[in-house]
Amino acid sequence: MSDDLGARLRAASASAEAIFWRAPGTPAGMFRDLAAFAEQHDIAWDRYGERGAVEQLETEVAELLGKPAAVMFPSGVMAQQAALRAWCDRSGSRRVALPDLSHLVHHEQDGPRRVLGLELEWLTSGRATPTAAALAAVGGRLGAAMVELPLRDAGCLLPTWDELVELSEAARDRGVPLHADGARIWESVPYWDRTLAEAAALFDSMYVSLYKGLGGSSGALVVCPEDLAGELRAWRQRMGGTIFSMTTAAVGGLMGLRERLPRFGDYRSWAVELAGALHEHGIRTFPEVPHIATFLAYAPGTADEVNERVVAWAEEHAVVPSGLWSAADVPGWVQTELTCYESAAAREPGEVARLLAEVVTGPSPAT
Repeated sequence: MSDDLGARLRAASASAEAIFWRAPGTPAGMFRDLAAFAEQHDIAWDRYGERGAVEQLETEVAELLGKPAAVMFPSGVMAQQAALRAWCDRSGSRRVALPDLSHLVHHEQDGPRRVLGLELEWLTSGRATPTAAALAAVGGRLGAAMVELPLRDAGCLLPTWDELVELSEAARDRGVPLHADGARIWESVPYWDRTLAEAAALFDSMYVSLYKGLGGSSGALVVCPEDLAGELRAWRQRMGGTIFSMTTAAVGGLMGLRERLPRFGDYRSWAVELAGALHEHGIRTFPEVPHIATFLAYAPGTADEVNERVVAWAEEHAVVPSGLWSAADVPGWVQTELTCYESAAAREPGEVARLLAEVVTGPSPAT
């Protein structure tokens, strides 16, 4: 993919409607929405992560996920690394079992190892869901085990509910703290037809995001036992995360819980319909039936050819039909990620599938 195509798509996106992601709007518009919400709900400032909006958000999220406590962090990277280090300190081992496709492995500049001295072992490899058998295969003493729900780099793949229950029981029998990267747990529970509290009960701690899905500007929380919360607050301060105020991010999280949390079941249902329609046009998906409202799509072609058509369509029609595509593992095929939120769900799935197929594979030859 050329840099020119990326620049052209960004320029077109500034004034075009995007189908497959949530338009962030302008900073001024976001701040107006935050201010109106804060005034309506009489929200007060926090100071260094205490009181005000942060305390309110921590209380609501802890109750929602059925945990005794929640601790807010400015980023999910910091939140997860702090949680794993705290569990490892308690367990007396720096070894953490986690998927080799985990966000911690591929997107954090080797922070878990270099900053906190964690030793990473693979709980799963590639597109595999975590199981009790996978945990048993990691020998020796573990400080913690972690799963990512869903596994983003595998097409937002989720284990079955029974697999999670068996893994949870195995971890507790072995005495290994089980932590969940639940950045998208809000979107995952419809797949299992379970509540957030039922999902969180399977884990000793869980990280949740305020901007993935919920649409906040930034921020994350870890839900956990009360005594671990104290250790997490200490690690937050050591890592530079106890900043003067996190009120803006906390207000965004509170808005997201009220306005977006109820919609994820509908978004997933729409994504499932879209995937079925895409199959009829020769575009494959993974998972074949999406587990959440985000999944991978595959089509024949080369990245440059497909992206040229995507960008040209956006420039001509003021509609961005998808993000850019990249070469897939199978030669002659390309892939992209499709996220089905408000903008997508406002359309008919069959019509979106037809449009996407026309853009990606090119118009059908005249008959």
